[in-house]
Amino acid sequence: MQCNRRRLTALLLSGCLAALVGQAAMAADPYPSKPIRLVVPFAAGGTTDILARAVAAELAKLPGWNLVVDNKPGAGGNIGADIAAKSAPDGYTLLMGTVGTHGINQSLYGKLPFDPIKDFAPITEVAAVPNVLVINPAFAQQNKISNVRDLIAYARANPGKLNMASSGNGTSIHLAGELFKTQTRTYMVHFPYKGSGPALTDLAGGTMQVMFDNLPSSMALIKAGKLKALAVTSAKPSPALPDVPTIAAAANLPSFEASSWFGLLAPVGTPPEIISRLQHEVAKALGSPAVRERLQAQGAEPVGNTPEQFAALIKAETAKWAQVVKASGAKVD
Repeated sequence: MQCNRRRLTALLLSGCLAALVGQAAMAADPYPSKPIRLVVPFAAGGTTDILARAVAAELAKLPGWNLVVDNKPGAGGNIGADIAAKSAPDGYTLLMGTVGTHGINQSLYGKLPFDPIKDFAPITEVAAVPNVLVINPAFAQQNKISNVRDLIAYARANPGKLNMASSGNGTSIHLAGELFKTQTRTYMVHFPYKGSGPALTDLAGGTMQVMFDNLPSSMALIKAGKLKALAVTSAKPSPALPDVPTIAAAANLPSFEASSWFGLLAPVGTPPEIISRLQHEVAKALGSPAVRERLQAQGAEPVGNTPEQFAALIKAETAKWAQVVKASGAKVD
């Protein structure tokens, strides 16, 4: 009997010791210890994808860091955002969120499969980006459209004959177009794509005529002469396109402003120490001169703020875009 008690005690002690060793090993396990999945809720080639890959490339320079970009386009970013929201909160699935997924869609869509506020932990805003009104150059030349006022005149004279591409329902690209239509009293037919990449391909090819795109994804096509930039949607001209006016000035629409932002988020419940580590490393990467110059040349302004500051931005933008959606009458079921 005494022998059995001793064996039982020894077994219990060995079990406790094994558990403690296991916990210590987990605690000592450095983050990250495996690849991090970065979900991009739009197709490759758009600004969300460009920024995600820029961040992934910089973090990959750190020992042991490997971010794998996973494009999950569709439903104005909702498909990818939902995948990220329902992933394990362990720091190994992140989302490159946008003003669409976290500022617009909850007002635009009747029902979302996730809650943009409650289901995510903000990490940091990556970049602020103006949108740019671009037009197919051949179409512009054929119809003598050289500026925003010419475009408005053509749209009013030819209602429904302009095809307006976007990166998807609910994106800032879509809403910038809807706001423009409302304030100029024009009608253009909206064609939503699963990202800026395929939309720009059709715009440059002539299937589409106009688009309000994020500046970074359009910049190469503008510089190559495959798209004509008429105006930017920000309150001030973009340093990346200093000769291109704002829509507010070009069309005498002083209240017109529709810029975009992009930021990293994790599923709610992700450990605070992981959130803090990610924010620190991303802000450090965005602060490097090489990254800043590269992004600014494309029209993006790097940010890298705190989780609290990013959360405050999301809250403010949600209220702002709710008013824009209501005023435009835009709705997606």
